[in-house]
Amino acid sequence: MADSTQMLKGILDGCILSIIKEGEIYGYELAEKLQGYGFSSFSEGTIYPLLLRMQKDGLLSSVQRKSTAGPKRKYYSLTQKGEEELKHFLIRWTDMKKSVETVINKGGQ
Repeated sequence: MADSTQMLKGILDGCILSIIKEGEIYGYELAEKLQGYGFSSFSEGTIYPLLLRMQKDGLLSSVQRKSTAGPKRKYYSLTQKGEEELKHFLIRWTDMKKSVETVINKGGQ
């Protein structure tokens, strides 16, 4: 599992931005969505430091809202800078994916 976590480290931000682009979301809900997409090693506790860093970097904004089940929740949404970062991530991801597939499939020979 450590190998896959290390591999994901560089792409997790892009995945988070992509999910948040769909609409406002709070940390636990984001962790559940990631798990639903097959990222089983990420918990709510793993997500919050990433969200905090991304917010400090100006990629996300947040607002506190009342919850029907407990304390207020912090909902995250993309900023304009976050939208731009997601666009750049998708370009980089597409290029990297193509290169990796070429190597794996020996398409360059």
